[in-house]
Amino acid sequence: MTSLQLAITLPRLAPACPNAALALFAVRRMGAHGLDDAHAAEAMLAGFGQQFRRPLLCTRAFMADLSASATGPIAIAPCCCRRMTAAEAALIGVLSRAEADPARAHLLLADLMGRRRADGVLASATAMTLAFADEGRPIGGRPS
Repeated sequence: MTSLQLAITLPRLAPACPNAALALFAVRRMGAHGLDDAHAAEAMLAGFGQQFRRPLLCTRAFMADLSASATGPIAIAPCCCRRMTAAEAALIGVLSRAEADPARAHLLLADLMGRRRADGVLASATAMTLAFADEGRPIGGRPS
């Protein structure tokens, strides 16, 4: 793959925030291998310790709502990739803004899903964001 193809396919760097990186890893694993992916669950266990269940459940709910509501496919990169697709950058943007700037997060999510009404999925994104934050791992930082 040439550098131009890479820049077009994966235009963003992976998030520098380790909490956003954990969320991205879980989203990628669940998006590629299903909601019950063991690697995603293990990563959440490693990241949150014994309090991993709520963040894992909220991530699964978010992914289920997103996949059921999106009007088309959402491009995800392989888990080991240090760059993000534009769709992944939008997802990280939604998660990092869901609580503090819900109007902007709603617009990003609606564009990503191809729907005007994204309220239910935004509620799932907010629940995921709060689950991470309540366990001391806020999803912060904007995608670079």
